[in-house]
Amino acid sequence: MSRSFSRRRLLRGSAAVIGAGVVGAALPTTAAASDFYNPFSGYPISSGWAEHIARGSLGGIDYPLSVGTNLPACGGGTVTNTPELGTGGHTVTIAHPNGYRTQYMHLSQFVLGNGTRVSAGDNVGLSGGAKGAPGSGNSTGPHLHWHMINPAGVRINPLVYLDGGGGGGLPKTATEQDGVPGPIFWMRVQNWVRIDAGYTGPVDGVPGPNTYAGMQRYLASHHGYTGPVDGVPGPNTYSALQRLASHHGYTGPVDGVMGPQSWRGVARFVNRDRFD
Repeated sequence: MSRSFSRRRLLRGSAAVIGAGVVGAALPTTAAASDFYNPFSGYPISSGWAEHIARGSLGGIDYPLSVGTNLPACGGGTVTNTPELGTGGHTVTIAHPNGYRTQYMHLSQFVLGNGTRVSAGDNVGLSGGAKGAPGSGNSTGPHLHWHMINPAGVRINPLVYLDGGGGGGLPKTATEQDGVPGPIFWMRVQNWVRIDAGYTGPVDGVPGPNTYAGMQRYLASHHGYTGPVDGVPGPNTYSALQRLASHHGYTGPVDGVMGPQSWRGVARFVNRDRFD
């Protein structure tokens, strides 16, 4: 399989954890945020993110790799090996300098020591997953399970951040149907304000002051927001957001109190293809 680097970006900007949220800040100079790629793009996906969620998993991407296949690191970082990590079996975790972690599960063999520093493309283990074999966890057949964990400790779909392997950009948010904003909704909001309002933080689904400030800048230019661009949303911000939503099917009051109908209107806006 060819390993082609095109300086793909994991993050557009940078992140720092403040409490439970993530806001824009400078990445450490050692973070190779542009060096992430999908090392498994040459393989089919046997079970995707939505399928994992539907059956009660926290999420992951499965690739049907033969036992003993090399597992290249998707980005640089520091390796930790965890034997028999619950249902995931033998697991390699790569801690990346920008606070993200990559995990490969159901390994047949570890090949590096704990604390080894690797670059994107370095082999970090051998795939496994044969039913009942040591390290396979609950696997019923040879494959690799891959997911990522963001700086807030939330498991995320690596294909949302990587432009290879059939990721297809950001998925559409279900907020358009249920009126409840969640991580995918906020990723699309962050991508919207990145494109239209100068936002430079991460697209990680964790809104913080930089996300809200980007919204305020856009709303001031297009939907009558007159408050400060301070990253602190309040009734004025939400009233302007409801005015935006009114252009996308929202018919309720412009009262600065967001509810399911308001969020559905905003979701119809951010679900447009240009924000994928």
